[in-house]
Amino acid sequence: MESPFLKSPLHGVGKPRPPLATISAMFARAVDDAPEAVAFRHRDVSLTYSKAGRAVAALARRLASLVQPGAVAALVLPNSIEFGIAYFAALEALTTPALLNPSYPASQLETLLREVSAGVIICVPSTRDRVADLPGAVGGSHVICLEENVTIATLVAETQGSATLRQPEPEEAAALLFSGGTTGLSKIVEHTHERLVISARCLERIWPTRAQEEVFLPIAPFSHIYGFMMGLLFPISACAEIVIPERFQPEHIVDLVARRRVTIFGGGPPAIYAGVLAAGNLAAADLTALRVCPAGGAPFPVELMERWRRATGLQIQEGYGMTEMAPISATTNVSGVRPGSVGMVVPGNEVQVVDLETGTRVLHPGESGEVRVRGPHMMTGYRNRPEETARAIRDGYIYTGDIGHFDEDGFLFITDRKKDVVFVKGFNVFPREVEEAVHTHPKVGAVGVVGVPDIRTSGERLIAFVVPAKGEALDAHEIVTHCASRLAAYQCPSEIRIVTNLPMTSAQKLDRVALRSAARCERKTLTD
Repeated sequence: MESPFLKSPLHGVGKPRPPLATISAMFARAVDDAPEAVAFRHRDVSLTYSKAGRAVAALARRLASLVQPGAVAALVLPNSIEFGIAYFAALEALTTPALLNPSYPASQLETLLREVSAGVIICVPSTRDRVADLPGAVGGSHVICLEENVTIATLVAETQGSATLRQPEPEEAAALLFSGGTTGLSKIVEHTHERLVISARCLERIWPTRAQEEVFLPIAPFSHIYGFMMGLLFPISACAEIVIPERFQPEHIVDLVARRRVTIFGGGPPAIYAGVLAAGNLAAADLTALRVCPAGGAPFPVELMERWRRATGLQIQEGYGMTEMAPISATTNVSGVRPGSVGMVVPGNEVQVVDLETGTRVLHPGESGEVRVRGPHMMTGYRNRPEETARAIRDGYIYTGDIGHFDEDGFLFITDRKKDVVFVKGFNVFPREVEEAVHTHPKVGAVGVVGVPDIRTSGERLIAFVVPAKGEALDAHEIVTHCASRLAAYQCPSEIRIVTNLPMTSAQKLDRVALRSAARCERKTLTD
Protein backbone atom coordinates (compact mmCIF):
# COMPACT_ATOMS: atom_id res chain seq x y z
CA MET A 1 0.00 0.00 0.00
CA GLU A 2 1.30 3.44 -0.95
CA SER A 3 2.22 5.51 2.09
CA PRO A 4 1.97 9.30 2.36
CA PHE A 5 4.67 9.15 5.04
CA LEU A 6 7.41 8.28 2.53
CA LYS A 7 6.61 10.94 -0.06
CA SER A 8 7.89 14.09 1.63
CA PRO A 9 10.29 15.16 4.37
CA LEU A 10 8.80 14.83 7.82
CA HIS A 11 8.13 18.12 9.58
CA GLY A 12 7.86 18.09 13.34
CA VAL A 13 7.93 21.17 15.54
CA GLY A 14 11.65 21.42 14.86
CA LYS A 15 13.58 21.15 11.61
CA PRO A 16 12.44 18.81 8.82
CA ARG A 17 13.49 15.17 9.00
CA PRO A 18 14.87 14.00 5.64
CA PRO A 19 13.38 10.97 3.88
CA LEU A 20 14.88 7.72 5.16
CA ALA A 21 14.65 4.17 3.83
CA THR A 22 15.82 2.06 6.78
CA ILE A 23 16.02 2.05 10.55
CA SER A 24 19.82 1.90 10.25
CA ALA A 25 19.77 5.12 8.23
CA MET A 26 17.52 6.69 10.87
CA PHE A 27 20.05 5.88 13.61
CA ALA A 28 22.98 7.10 11.48
CA ARG A 29 21.19 10.39 10.85
CA ALA A 30 20.68 10.90 14.59
CA VAL A 31 24.39 10.27 15.20
CA ASP A 32 25.34 12.79 12.50
CA ASP A 33 22.80 15.46 13.48
CA ALA A 34 23.15 15.32 17.27
CA PRO A 35 26.60 13.85 18.06
CA GLU A 36 27.00 15.52 21.47
CA ALA A 37 23.40 15.20 22.61
CA VAL A 38 22.59 12.48 25.15
CA ALA A 39 21.00 9.46 23.47
CA PHE A 40 20.59 7.14 26.46
CA ARG A 41 20.57 7.73 30.20
CA HIS A 42 20.28 4.78 32.61
CA ARG A 43 21.17 4.61 36.29
CA ASP A 44 24.04 7.10 36.60
CA VAL A 45 25.39 6.51 33.08
CA SER A 46 24.73 8.60 29.99
CA LEU A 47 25.82 8.00 26.41
CA THR A 48 25.90 10.61 23.65
CA TYR A 49 24.82 9.84 20.11
CA SER A 50 28.40 9.90 18.85
CA LYS A 51 29.52 7.40 21.49
CA ALA A 52 26.46 5.27 20.84
CA GLY A 53 27.39 5.22 17.15
CA ARG A 54 30.90 3.99 17.97
CA ALA A 55 29.60 1.32 20.33
CA VAL A 56 27.09 0.11 17.73
CA ALA A 57 29.80 -0.14 15.06
CA ALA A 58 32.16 -2.07 17.37
CA LEU A 59 29.50 -4.56 18.47
CA ALA A 60 28.36 -4.98 14.86
CA ARG A 61 31.88 -6.05 13.92
CA ARG A 62 31.81 -8.70 16.64
CA LEU A 63 28.43 -9.99 15.51
CA ALA A 64 29.51 -10.10 11.87
CA SER A 65 32.52 -12.21 12.85
CA LEU A 66 30.25 -14.78 14.53
CA VAL A 67 27.31 -15.20 12.16
CA GLN A 68 26.43 -14.68 8.53
CA PRO A 69 24.13 -11.90 7.24
CA GLY A 70 20.52 -12.93 7.62
CA ALA A 71 21.06 -14.80 10.88
CA VAL A 72 18.83 -14.01 13.84
CA ALA A 73 20.31 -12.10 16.78
CA ALA A 74 18.14 -12.79 19.84
CA LEU A 75 18.09 -9.96 22.38
CA VAL A 76 17.36 -11.19 25.90
CA LEU A 77 17.81 -7.80 27.51
CA PRO A 78 15.91 -5.56 29.92
CA ASN A 79 15.33 -1.90 29.11
CA SER A 80 18.86 -0.51 29.17
CA ILE A 81 21.57 1.23 27.18
CA GLU A 82 22.74 -2.26 26.24
CA PHE A 83 19.42 -2.98 24.56
CA GLY A 84 19.69 0.09 22.32
CA ILE A 85 23.29 -0.65 21.35
CA ALA A 86 22.57 -4.33 20.71
CA TYR A 87 19.52 -3.62 18.56
CA PHE A 88 21.19 -1.15 16.20
CA ALA A 89 24.39 -3.25 16.11
CA ALA A 90 22.36 -6.27 15.03
CA LEU A 91 20.96 -4.24 12.14
CA GLU A 92 24.39 -2.94 11.14
CA ALA A 93 25.71 -6.51 11.14
CA LEU A 94 22.87 -7.41 8.73
CA THR A 95 21.31 -9.78 11.24
CA THR A 96 17.65 -9.76 12.24
CA PRO A 97 16.98 -8.74 15.87
CA ALA A 98 14.46 -10.90 17.74
CA LEU A 99 13.17 -9.08 20.82
CA LEU A 100 12.57 -11.57 23.64
CA ASN A 101 10.94 -10.72 26.93
CA PRO A 102 13.79 -10.88 29.48
CA SER A 103 11.39 -11.87 32.28
CA TYR A 104 10.52 -15.19 30.63
CA PRO A 105 11.73 -18.34 32.40
CA ALA A 106 14.40 -20.47 30.73
CA SER A 107 11.92 -23.02 29.38
CA GLN A 108 9.89 -20.35 27.58
CA LEU A 109 13.02 -18.65 26.25
CA GLU A 110 14.22 -21.97 24.87
CA THR A 111 10.97 -22.44 22.97
CA LEU A 112 11.20 -19.00 21.40
CA LEU A 113 14.91 -19.33 20.60
CA ARG A 114 14.20 -22.59 18.81
CA GLU A 115 11.36 -20.92 16.92
CA VAL A 116 13.58 -18.11 15.58
CA SER A 117 16.68 -20.34 15.11
CA ALA A 118 18.88 -17.78 16.83
CA GLY A 119 22.45 -17.63 15.56
CA VAL A 120 23.60 -15.41 18.41
CA ILE A 121 22.08 -14.55 21.77
CA ILE A 122 22.85 -11.20 23.42
CA CYS A 123 22.23 -10.99 27.16
CA VAL A 124 23.43 -9.23 30.32
CA PRO A 125 24.39 -10.75 33.69
CA SER A 126 20.82 -10.50 34.99
CA THR A 127 19.56 -12.71 32.14
CA ARG A 128 22.68 -14.77 31.51
CA ASP A 129 21.83 -17.63 33.85
CA ARG A 130 18.59 -18.32 31.99
CA VAL A 131 20.36 -18.62 28.63
CA ALA A 132 23.70 -20.08 29.74
CA ASP A 133 22.55 -23.68 29.45
CA LEU A 134 20.42 -23.17 26.35
CA PRO A 135 22.78 -22.68 23.39
CA GLY A 136 23.53 -26.39 23.01
CA ALA A 137 19.83 -27.09 22.99
CA VAL A 138 19.05 -24.42 20.40
CA GLY A 139 21.55 -25.29 17.71
CA GLY A 140 24.87 -24.04 19.05
CA SER A 141 24.02 -20.34 19.23
CA HIS A 142 26.82 -17.97 20.16
CA VAL A 143 26.33 -15.97 23.35
CA ILE A 144 27.53 -12.43 24.04
CA CYS A 145 27.02 -11.21 27.59
CA LEU A 146 27.26 -7.43 27.62
CA GLU A 147 28.79 -5.97 30.80
CA GLU A 148 30.68 -9.25 31.19
CA ASN A 149 32.24 -10.37 27.86
CA VAL A 150 32.45 -6.76 26.74
CA THR A 151 31.28 -3.45 28.20
CA ILE A 152 29.77 -0.45 26.47
CA ALA A 153 32.78 1.62 27.52
CA THR A 154 35.11 -0.89 25.82
CA LEU A 155 33.05 -0.79 22.64
CA VAL A 156 33.08 3.03 22.61
CA ALA A 157 36.89 3.07 23.00
CA GLU A 158 37.62 0.60 20.20
CA THR A 159 39.46 1.83 17.15
CA GLN A 160 36.95 2.17 14.35
CA GLY A 161 37.47 -0.26 11.50
CA SER A 162 36.53 0.27 7.89
CA ALA A 163 33.00 -0.69 6.91
CA THR A 164 32.86 -3.88 4.85
CA LEU A 165 29.16 -4.76 5.04
CA ARG A 166 26.52 -3.37 2.73
CA GLN A 167 23.65 -1.31 4.05
CA PRO A 168 20.38 -3.16 4.76
CA GLU A 169 17.60 -2.99 2.20
CA PRO A 170 14.20 -1.46 3.06
CA GLU A 171 12.37 -4.76 2.51
CA GLU A 172 14.64 -6.74 4.84
CA ALA A 173 13.41 -7.72 8.30
CA ALA A 174 14.32 -5.22 11.03
CA ALA A 175 12.54 -6.74 14.03
CA LEU A 176 10.93 -9.97 15.15
CA LEU A 177 8.40 -9.52 17.95
CA PHE A 178 6.12 -12.02 19.62
CA SER A 179 2.34 -12.10 19.81
CA GLY A 180 0.09 -14.67 21.48
CA GLY A 181 -1.10 -17.45 19.14
CA THR A 182 -4.44 -19.23 18.90
CA THR A 183 -2.68 -22.43 19.89
CA GLY A 184 -1.22 -20.85 23.02
CA LEU A 185 2.23 -20.56 21.41
CA SER A 186 3.71 -17.18 20.58
CA LYS A 187 3.66 -16.11 16.95
CA ILE A 188 6.63 -14.28 15.43
CA VAL A 189 5.57 -10.94 13.99
CA GLU A 190 7.95 -9.77 11.28
CA HIS A 191 8.45 -6.09 10.46
CA THR A 192 10.69 -4.68 7.76
CA HIS A 193 12.92 -1.60 7.84
CA GLU A 194 10.59 0.30 5.53
CA ARG A 195 7.48 -0.41 7.57
CA LEU A 196 9.11 0.50 10.88
CA VAL A 197 10.36 3.76 9.38
CA ILE A 198 6.79 4.50 8.28
CA SER A 199 5.57 3.70 11.80
CA ALA A 200 8.12 6.10 13.32
CA ARG A 201 6.98 8.77 10.88
CA CYS A 202 3.37 8.15 11.88
CA LEU A 203 4.32 8.76 15.50
CA GLU A 204 6.08 11.99 14.51
CA ARG A 205 2.94 13.16 12.75
CA ILE A 206 0.75 12.23 15.72
CA TRP A 207 3.04 13.77 18.35
CA PRO A 208 5.31 16.29 16.56
CA THR A 209 8.65 16.68 18.30
CA ARG A 210 11.02 19.59 18.66
CA ALA A 211 14.46 19.11 17.13
CA GLN A 212 16.82 17.71 19.77
CA GLU A 213 14.75 19.11 22.63
CA GLU A 214 12.68 16.13 23.71
CA VAL A 215 13.31 13.87 26.69
CA PHE A 216 11.46 10.56 26.65
CA LEU A 217 10.81 8.34 29.63
CA PRO A 218 9.57 4.91 28.49
CA ILE A 219 8.00 2.37 30.81
CA ALA A 220 6.90 -0.59 28.67
CA PRO A 221 9.51 -3.29 27.91
CA PHE A 222 11.50 -2.62 24.74
CA SER A 223 10.67 -6.21 23.77
CA HIS A 224 6.99 -5.16 23.51
CA ILE A 225 5.83 -3.25 20.43
CA TYR A 226 4.65 -0.24 22.44
CA GLY A 227 7.92 0.01 24.40
CA PHE A 228 9.96 -0.67 21.27
CA MET A 229 8.35 2.12 19.27
CA MET A 230 7.73 4.69 22.03
CA GLY A 231 10.91 3.96 23.97
CA LEU A 232 13.45 3.39 21.21
CA LEU A 233 12.54 4.09 17.57
CA PHE A 234 10.39 7.20 18.08
CA PRO A 235 12.96 8.94 20.33
CA ILE A 236 15.84 8.05 18.00
CA SER A 237 13.84 9.44 15.09
CA ALA A 238 13.53 12.69 17.06
CA CYS A 239 17.23 12.74 18.09
CA ALA A 240 15.88 12.79 21.64
CA GLU A 241 17.23 11.74 25.02
CA ILE A 242 15.90 8.44 26.39
CA VAL A 243 15.76 8.29 30.20
CA ILE A 244 15.47 4.63 31.18
CA PRO A 245 14.06 3.93 34.66
CA GLU A 246 15.74 1.30 36.76
CA ARG A 247 12.36 -0.21 37.60
CA PHE A 248 8.69 0.67 37.66
CA GLN A 249 8.30 2.15 41.11
CA PRO A 250 5.91 5.12 41.06
CA GLU A 251 7.95 7.46 43.28
CA HIS A 252 11.08 6.67 41.23
CA ILE A 253 9.23 7.47 38.00
CA VAL A 254 7.90 10.77 39.33
CA ASP A 255 11.37 11.73 40.55
CA LEU A 256 12.90 11.03 37.12
CA VAL A 257 10.18 12.93 35.26
CA ALA A 258 10.79 15.98 37.44
CA ARG A 259 14.58 15.80 37.78
CA ARG A 260 15.36 14.96 34.14
CA ARG A 261 12.78 17.41 32.78
CA VAL A 262 10.99 14.71 30.84
CA THR A 263 8.81 16.06 28.03
CA ILE A 264 7.21 12.83 26.70
CA PHE A 265 6.07 10.17 29.16
CA GLY A 266 5.64 6.84 27.40
CA GLY A 267 3.29 5.53 30.04
CA GLY A 268 1.39 2.80 28.21
CA PRO A 269 -1.53 0.87 29.72
CA PRO A 270 -3.87 2.07 32.51
CA ALA A 271 -1.98 0.30 35.30
CA ILE A 272 1.06 2.52 34.69
CA TYR A 273 -0.88 5.76 34.98
CA ALA A 274 -2.83 4.48 37.98
CA GLY A 275 0.44 3.58 39.69
CA VAL A 276 1.96 7.02 39.08
CA LEU A 277 -1.21 8.70 40.37
CA ALA A 278 -0.72 6.79 43.63
CA ALA A 279 2.86 8.05 44.06
CA GLY A 280 3.34 9.94 47.31
CA ASN A 281 5.61 12.56 45.72
CA LEU A 282 3.37 13.37 42.73
CA ALA A 283 1.58 16.36 44.25
CA ALA A 284 4.84 18.20 45.02
CA ALA A 285 6.68 17.25 41.82
CA ASP A 286 7.64 19.86 39.21
CA LEU A 287 6.15 18.47 35.99
CA THR A 288 6.24 21.72 34.03
CA ALA A 289 8.48 20.24 31.31
CA LEU A 290 6.04 17.41 30.62
CA ARG A 291 3.87 18.06 27.58
CA VAL A 292 2.83 14.72 26.02
CA CYS A 293 1.36 11.67 27.78
CA PRO A 294 0.69 8.91 25.22
CA ALA A 295 -1.14 5.76 26.24
CA GLY A 296 -2.02 2.40 24.76
CA GLY A 297 -1.89 -1.33 25.24
CA ALA A 298 -5.28 -1.64 26.94
CA PRO A 299 -8.57 0.31 27.05
CA PHE A 300 -8.55 3.28 29.44
CA PRO A 301 -11.29 3.90 32.00
CA VAL A 302 -12.68 7.39 31.50
CA GLU A 303 -12.44 8.11 35.22
CA LEU A 304 -8.71 7.31 35.25
CA MET A 305 -8.08 9.75 32.41
CA GLU A 306 -9.96 12.45 34.30
CA ARG A 307 -7.96 11.78 37.48
CA TRP A 308 -4.73 12.21 35.51
CA ARG A 309 -5.95 15.49 34.03
CA ARG A 310 -6.86 16.84 37.46
CA ALA A 311 -3.51 15.80 38.95
CA THR A 312 -1.20 16.97 36.14
CA GLY A 313 -3.18 19.37 33.99
CA LEU A 314 -2.40 17.16 31.00
CA GLN A 315 -4.65 14.98 28.87
CA ILE A 316 -3.76 11.31 28.37
CA GLN A 317 -3.59 10.83 24.60
CA GLU A 318 -4.80 7.32 23.94
CA GLY A 319 -3.87 5.36 20.82
CA TYR A 320 -5.07 2.12 19.31
CA GLY A 321 -2.83 -0.46 17.75
CA MET A 322 -1.24 -3.88 18.07
CA THR A 323 2.03 -5.72 17.50
CA GLU A 324 0.93 -6.60 13.99
CA MET A 325 0.38 -2.92 13.11
CA ALA A 326 3.61 -1.54 14.69
CA PRO A 327 1.56 -0.18 16.48
CA ILE A 328 -0.80 2.79 16.05
CA SER A 329 -3.79 3.07 13.72
CA ALA A 330 -5.93 5.54 15.66
CA THR A 331 -5.22 8.21 18.26
CA THR A 332 -6.91 10.98 20.19
CA ASN A 333 -4.12 13.46 19.52
CA VAL A 334 -5.09 13.61 15.85
CA SER A 335 -8.84 13.88 16.41
CA GLY A 336 -9.30 15.34 19.86
CA VAL A 337 -10.52 13.53 22.93
CA ARG A 338 -13.93 11.93 23.19
CA PRO A 339 -14.51 10.03 26.45
CA GLY A 340 -14.18 6.28 25.93
CA SER A 341 -12.83 6.60 22.38
CA VAL A 342 -9.32 5.90 21.06
CA GLY A 343 -9.80 8.69 18.53
CA MET A 344 -10.03 8.79 14.77
CA VAL A 345 -8.07 6.75 12.26
CA VAL A 346 -4.51 7.91 11.58
CA PRO A 347 -4.05 9.20 7.98
CA GLY A 348 -2.74 6.48 5.69
CA ASN A 349 -4.59 3.74 7.58
CA GLU A 350 -8.00 2.19 7.01
CA VAL A 351 -10.07 0.80 9.86
CA GLN A 352 -13.45 -0.94 9.49
CA VAL A 353 -15.86 -2.67 11.85
CA VAL A 354 -17.30 -5.88 10.37
CA ASP A 355 -19.86 -8.45 11.47
CA LEU A 356 -18.71 -11.24 13.78
CA GLU A 357 -20.26 -14.05 11.74
CA THR A 358 -18.64 -13.61 8.31
CA GLY A 359 -16.15 -10.81 8.89
CA THR A 360 -17.04 -9.33 5.50
CA ARG A 361 -20.04 -7.06 6.09
CA VAL A 362 -18.99 -3.53 7.05
CA LEU A 363 -21.22 -2.28 9.86
CA HIS A 364 -22.84 1.10 10.28
CA PRO A 365 -21.87 3.61 13.00
CA GLY A 366 -23.08 2.46 16.39
CA GLU A 367 -23.01 -1.25 15.46
CA SER A 368 -20.44 -3.39 17.30
CA GLY A 369 -18.30 -5.94 15.52
CA GLU A 370 -14.72 -7.01 14.90
CA VAL A 371 -12.20 -4.31 14.04
CA ARG A 372 -10.08 -4.90 10.96
CA VAL A 373 -7.17 -2.68 9.94
CA ARG A 374 -4.82 -2.16 7.05
CA GLY A 375 -2.03 0.32 6.56
CA PRO A 376 1.53 0.84 5.31
CA HIS A 377 3.15 -0.25 8.57
CA MET A 378 1.36 -3.59 9.02
CA MET A 379 3.41 -6.74 9.48
CA THR A 380 4.53 -8.78 6.51
CA GLY A 381 3.15 -11.85 8.31
CA TYR A 382 3.82 -14.39 11.03
CA ARG A 383 7.18 -15.98 10.45
CA ASN A 384 6.95 -19.68 9.55
CA ARG A 385 3.19 -19.64 10.22
CA PRO A 386 1.39 -19.42 6.85
CA GLU A 387 -1.89 -20.76 8.26
CA GLU A 388 -1.88 -18.25 11.13
CA THR A 389 -1.00 -15.47 8.66
CA ALA A 390 -3.89 -16.46 6.39
CA ARG A 391 -6.31 -16.34 9.31
CA ALA A 392 -5.06 -12.96 10.51
CA ILE A 393 -4.71 -11.20 7.13
CA ARG A 394 -7.73 -11.51 4.84
CA ASP A 395 -8.47 -9.32 1.83
CA GLY A 396 -5.51 -7.16 2.81
CA TYR A 397 -6.83 -6.45 6.31
CA ILE A 398 -5.52 -7.59 9.67
CA TYR A 399 -8.39 -8.98 11.70
CA THR A 400 -7.56 -7.71 15.16
CA GLY A 401 -9.85 -9.79 17.37
CA ASP A 402 -10.98 -6.54 19.01
CA ILE A 403 -14.63 -5.63 19.39
CA GLY A 404 -15.53 -2.03 18.69
CA HIS A 405 -17.69 0.49 16.87
CA PHE A 406 -17.55 3.92 15.26
CA ASP A 407 -19.80 6.76 16.26
CA GLU A 408 -21.46 9.07 13.74
CA ASP A 409 -18.44 11.42 13.76
CA GLY A 410 -15.87 8.72 12.99
CA PHE A 411 -14.51 8.21 16.52
CA LEU A 412 -13.47 4.61 17.18
CA PHE A 413 -14.47 2.89 20.42
CA ILE A 414 -12.82 -0.39 21.46
CA THR A 415 -15.07 -2.27 23.84
CA ASP A 416 -13.39 -5.64 24.27
CA ARG A 417 -11.49 -8.56 22.86
CA LYS A 418 -13.55 -10.96 20.75
CA LYS A 419 -12.46 -13.87 22.92
CA ASP A 420 -13.38 -11.99 26.12
CA VAL A 421 -17.07 -11.44 25.30
CA VAL A 422 -19.20 -13.22 27.93
CA PHE A 423 -22.52 -14.92 27.05
CA VAL A 424 -24.95 -14.22 29.92
CA LYS A 425 -28.61 -15.28 29.81
CA GLY A 426 -28.71 -15.04 26.05
CA PHE A 427 -26.94 -11.68 25.88
CA ASN A 428 -23.41 -10.76 24.82
CA VAL A 429 -21.77 -8.82 27.66
CA PHE A 430 -18.60 -6.82 27.11
CA PRO A 431 -16.42 -6.87 30.28
CA ARG A 432 -15.07 -3.40 29.42
CA GLU A 433 -18.55 -1.87 29.79
CA VAL A 434 -18.99 -3.47 33.21
CA GLU A 435 -15.51 -2.38 34.30
CA GLU A 436 -16.23 1.20 33.23
CA ALA A 437 -19.38 1.22 35.38
CA VAL A 438 -17.61 -0.21 38.43
CA HIS A 439 -14.70 2.21 37.98
CA THR A 440 -17.00 5.20 38.45
CA HIS A 441 -17.42 4.27 42.12
CA PRO A 442 -15.25 6.76 44.05
CA LYS A 443 -13.72 4.07 46.27
CA VAL A 444 -12.57 1.83 43.37
CA GLY A 445 -8.92 1.86 42.35
CA ALA A 446 -8.96 -0.94 39.76
CA VAL A 447 -11.31 -3.60 38.47
CA GLY A 448 -11.22 -6.68 36.26
CA VAL A 449 -14.30 -8.57 35.06
CA VAL A 450 -14.32 -12.07 33.55
CA GLY A 451 -16.85 -14.75 32.74
CA VAL A 452 -16.97 -18.30 34.09
CA PRO A 453 -19.28 -21.19 33.16
CA ASP A 454 -22.72 -21.10 34.84
CA ILE A 455 -24.06 -24.64 35.23
CA ARG A 456 -27.54 -23.34 36.03
CA THR A 457 -28.03 -21.62 32.67
CA SER A 458 -25.53 -23.48 30.44
CA GLY A 459 -24.11 -20.04 29.75
CA GLU A 460 -21.73 -17.87 31.73
CA ARG A 461 -21.82 -15.54 34.72
CA LEU A 462 -19.74 -12.49 35.55
CA ILE A 463 -17.23 -12.19 38.39
CA ALA A 464 -15.76 -8.78 39.22
CA PHE A 465 -12.42 -8.46 41.02
CA VAL A 466 -12.27 -5.03 42.63
CA VAL A 467 -9.26 -3.29 44.17
CA PRO A 468 -10.10 -0.44 46.58
CA ALA A 469 -8.51 2.94 45.95
CA LYS A 470 -5.56 3.80 48.16
CA GLY A 471 -6.71 4.42 51.73
CA GLU A 472 -10.29 3.30 51.07
CA ALA A 473 -12.29 0.45 52.60
CA LEU A 474 -14.82 -1.20 50.31
CA ASP A 475 -17.29 -4.05 50.61
CA ALA A 476 -19.02 -6.10 47.94
CA HIS A 477 -22.49 -4.80 48.77
CA GLU A 478 -21.48 -1.26 47.76
CA ILE A 479 -20.43 -2.51 44.33
CA VAL A 480 -23.61 -4.55 43.90
CA THR A 481 -25.74 -1.48 44.61
CA HIS A 482 -23.57 0.69 42.37
CA CYS A 483 -23.83 -1.73 39.43
CA ALA A 484 -27.59 -2.14 39.83
CA SER A 485 -28.05 1.60 39.33
CA ARG A 486 -25.91 1.74 36.18
CA LEU A 487 -26.20 -1.57 34.35
CA ALA A 488 -28.87 -3.87 32.98
CA ALA A 489 -29.58 -6.85 35.22
CA TYR A 490 -27.76 -9.31 32.92
CA GLN A 491 -24.68 -7.05 32.92
CA CYS A 492 -24.35 -7.00 36.71
CA PRO A 493 -21.68 -9.31 38.14
CA SER A 494 -23.11 -12.27 40.05
CA GLU A 495 -20.11 -12.19 42.37
CA ILE A 496 -17.87 -9.40 43.67
CA ARG A 497 -14.45 -10.19 45.08
CA ILE A 498 -12.57 -7.43 46.91
CA VAL A 499 -8.85 -8.02 46.32
CA THR A 500 -5.59 -6.22 47.00
CA ASN A 501 -4.27 -6.42 43.45
CA LEU A 502 -4.99 -7.68 39.95
CA PRO A 503 -2.74 -10.03 37.98
CA MET A 504 -0.81 -8.16 35.29
CA THR A 505 1.25 -9.26 32.30
CA SER A 506 4.87 -8.15 31.87
CA ALA A 507 3.55 -5.29 29.70
CA GLN A 508 1.35 -4.17 32.63
CA LYS A 509 -1.90 -5.20 30.96
CA LEU A 510 -4.65 -6.95 32.90
CA ASP A 511 -3.92 -10.68 32.71
CA ARG A 512 -7.38 -12.04 31.95
CA VAL A 513 -6.09 -15.60 31.63
CA ALA A 514 -4.85 -15.50 35.24
CA LEU A 515 -8.03 -13.72 36.30
CA ARG A 516 -10.22 -16.44 34.77
CA SER A 517 -8.14 -19.06 36.52
CA ALA A 518 -8.59 -17.21 39.81
CA ALA A 519 -12.33 -16.91 39.16
CA ARG A 520 -12.61 -20.69 39.03
CA CYS A 521 -10.87 -21.02 42.40
CA GLU A 522 -12.02 -20.36 45.95
CA ARG A 523 -12.92 -16.82 46.96
CA LYS A 524 -9.66 -16.43 48.89
CA THR A 525 -7.70 -16.20 45.62
CA LEU A 526 -5.91 -12.85 45.19
CA THR A 527 -7.17 -11.50 48.51
CA ASP A 528 -4.21 -12.12 50.74
